Amino acid sequence: MIRVIAAVAALFLAAPAAAQTYPSKPVRFVVPFAPGGTTDILARLVGAKLSEVYGQQFVIENRAGAGGNIGAEIVAKAPADGYTILMGTPGTQAINQYVYRTMPYDTANDFAPVSLVALVANVLAVNPQLPAKDLKELVALAKARPGTLNFATPGNGTTGHLSTELLKTMAGIDLTHVPYRGSGPALQDLLAGQVQMTIDNIPSALPHIQAGGLRALAVTSGKRWFALPNVPTMAEAGVAGYEATSWFVVMAPAKTPAEMVGKLSAEIDTQLKSEEMRKKFRDVGAEPVGGTPRELAAFLTAEQAKWKGVVEAAKIKLD
Repeated sequence: MIRVIAAVAALFLAAPAAAQTYPSKPVRFVVPFAPGGTTDILARLVGAKLSEVYGQQFVIENRAGAGGNIGAEIVAKAPADGYTILMGTPGTQAINQYVYRTMPYDTANDFAPVSLVALVANVLAVNPQLPAKDLKELVALAKARPGTLNFATPGNGTTGHLSTELLKTMAGIDLTHVPYRGSGPALQDLLAGQVQMTIDNIPSALPHIQAGGLRALAVTSGKRWFALPNVPTMAEAGVAGYEATSWFVVMAPAKTPAEMVGKLSAEIDTQLKSEEMRKKFRDVGAEPVGGTPRELAAFLTAEQAKWKGVVEAAKIKLD
């Protein structure tokens, strides 16, 4: 009996001790999209700072495909020991479960919320060769040439995809979807003129807009976004009532010890509120947030309900 009691006591003491020394080895930080997109940009900012703070590498691993499902599945099925985490998106943590007929993971039960990293507006951008200087001209062009304008997205079920489907519905236009394995390859083809337009997260598209490689027509937020103050909102540009923003979250496998989740969440929150990180995030067009795992869980519940409505209205289903 004494041995049993000692064994049980050891189990209760092990978790707090592990949390105190966490991380004691490199952490695998999975990005479920190709390099060069917003998910990748923000993960690298967070990962670099955590590597500096803890003295252990947070190793970015890009595992793209299936609208983020491939990378998210890796984390969902990883050991729940705190050494594999995900930079999640609206696709992986809200939208995909309503878009795909079968899912490789359970969105609600296979993850432990860690931190709401950032909020990001999307931007409607076109190749400068397209004869559309503003949203009204783009809508007119699309109506004159139904189905001939191609829009690139980081993948099926991403906010870029859903945001464009929402625009199609609200503006009454027909566009052809060309999904990619992330923002990086999608933007490269847009710059090359292989596709004509995109709605993508501002941090991904911002450098190309600033360099003149892309023309920004509108942002998807309810008010103008600080990174593109001279670009009108969709509502200002002619599509009244339009609003769709994106977000990025750190998630761990379900059953990761609460002490580890809490420690990592608190550190991310501290760093996101620092002047150094706030400047780095805002320089790329993202608004840092932070907060607790409980706050993130409530946020995800609300976002899942919102995006479910958008998917049902657009009648999107993928095999």
